[in-house]
Amino acid sequence: MEVKSYSKYMRISPKKAREVARILPGKKATEAVSLLKYIPRKAARMLDKTLKSAMANAENNSNLNADDLIISKAIVEEGPALKRFRPCARGSSHPYKKRMSHLYIVLTDEA
Repeated sequence: MEVKSYSKYMRISPKKAREVARILPGKKATEAVSLLKYIPRKAARMLDKTLKSAMANAENNSNLNADDLIISKAIVEEGPALKRFRPCARGSSHPYKKRMSHLYIVLTDEA
């Protein structure tokens, strides 16, 4: 059985979030929560929140035990970008983007 959880429009660039998300697939959910607690990155806090939500979905909606769950997928998709401008020399401006991510975690109870 698969259980999913989304976190949309998170204000972190997908590239930075993927660095942390790469370590999650294949790990037990409870082990991953304790692992994310000690990673000093903003992405780790966001993925931790999404993972805990997926675990709560599994317990409340599907009557699964949180200790038996394994992370099958941890996907970071690109969301919309806020377009901003920064002033620069001679009265001109340079555009830059504040990127957003959609975090997606899938848990399964099968090994």
